[in-house]
Amino acid sequence: MTTLSPTAPALRIGPIDLDVPVVLAPMAGITNTAFRRLCREFGAGLYVSEMITSRALVERTPASMRLIQHHESETTRSIQLYGVDPKTVAEAVTMLVAENRADHIDLNFGCPVPKVTRKGGGAALPWKIDLFRDIVERATRAAGDIPLTVKMRKGIDDDHLTYLEAGRAAEGAGVASIALHARTAAEFYSGTADWSAITKLKQAITSVPVLGNGDIWSGADALRMMDETGCDGVVVGRGCLGRPWLFGDLVSAFRSRTDGTPYETAQPSLGVVAATLRRHTELLAEFLGSEEWACRDIRKHVTWYFKGYPVGSELRAALGLVESIQQMDDLLGTLDGDMPYPGADAEGPRGRAGTPKRPTLPTGWLDSQQLGDAHRATLTEAELSHSGG
Repeated sequence: MTTLSPTAPALRIGPIDLDVPVVLAPMAGITNTAFRRLCREFGAGLYVSEMITSRALVERTPASMRLIQHHESETTRSIQLYGVDPKTVAEAVTMLVAENRADHIDLNFGCPVPKVTRKGGGAALPWKIDLFRDIVERATRAAGDIPLTVKMRKGIDDDHLTYLEAGRAAEGAGVASIALHARTAAEFYSGTADWSAITKLKQAITSVPVLGNGDIWSGADALRMMDETGCDGVVVGRGCLGRPWLFGDLVSAFRSRTDGTPYETAQPSLGVVAATLRRHTELLAEFLGSEEWACRDIRKHVTWYFKGYPVGSELRAALGLVESIQQMDDLLGTLDGDMPYPGADAEGPRGRAGTPKRPTLPTGWLDSQQLGDAHRATLTEAELSHSGG
C-alpha cells in the first residue's frame, strides 16, 4: 500500500485519521473485499464495503454475513448499511458493534434505483425528514464510539431538494461526517454533478467534515472539487471502475499539495492493465473460494479495464468466457504489454450513467414531508440490495 509523508493532508472521521481525504464509495457487486484490497495496493484512504441491507444483516442471511467479512489487511473495517426502519437499522448497528465487526459504519440515503425509490427508500427517504432523523439518531446512539456517517443525494428532483435539511438533521444527530453525491435521484448518474450543492452543504455544516461525490475521474478533479467547494474530502465511485490505480493518482495529487512533489497522473501501459486485471481475478478467487466464480465475477470489469485500449472484441469476448486463471493468462499473454496509455480515450465516465427521468415514488409521497400511516407499510418492501448512488 502507498505511504505518504507525515505532512500529507489528513481527514478525520471520528477517531479515524486518513492519510489522504479519499473514500471509496460503496458499489453493489463491486466493492467487495477483493476490489477493496486491490485499490489499497495502489493508494490510500477509506474503503467502504458493498451496501448491506440492515434487515438481512439482522436476520443473518448467508450473503450478508459474507459481505461484512474483511481481510486481515483491512485495518479500518468500513461497512455501509441500507435500511428504512429505525428499529431494524439500530439493531443492525448494535450487532456490528457488539460483535466487533466494524470500525466505521455508513448509512445509505442515496440510491436512485426505481425498485427502491418506488417504496420510499434510498434517495426518496430524506424527504420524510422525521423518518430520516429517527433512523440517524437511533443508529448514532447504537454506534456508540464507532463513527457513524451518512451518504445522500441532493434530493428527489430539483423541486424537492432535501440535502440541506437532512444534512442539518444528521449533524444534530451526531454523525461523524456527511457525504453528498451532487445529483438528484431524477438525474441518476447523467449529466454533470452540481458541485455548488457541495459548497452550500459545507457552508451549512460546521461541526463535522463534508465530503463531495460526483465526477471525480482523476486526482486533478479531486483537487479542483476541494478548491471549488471547500469540502473536506472526496468520495470516489464510478471513476475507479477498471481503474484501481486512480487511488495512486489521488495520492500523487494530494502529495503535490503538501510537499511539492510533482503530480504525475497514472498512465498504465496495456501490460500493467492486464496484470491488474489478473490480480483482481486472483483476489476474487480467494474471496469467493473458486477460480470459476472469480472468472465469472470479473466479466463485468473487463470492458472497464480495457476502455480506450486497442483490445479487439474477440479477445474481450474470450476473456468473458474463461473458467480459470490459467486460461486468462493464456489470453492476456497475446497482448502487446508495451502498448502505451491511450490518453483521453481511457479516461472519463464509465459505467451506466442512465438518463434523467421522473423518479418512481409511492403514491402521494410528495404530499407531505412527514411519514404517515399510509406510507409506513410501504417502506417494509424497500429493503432491496442495490448500488448506493
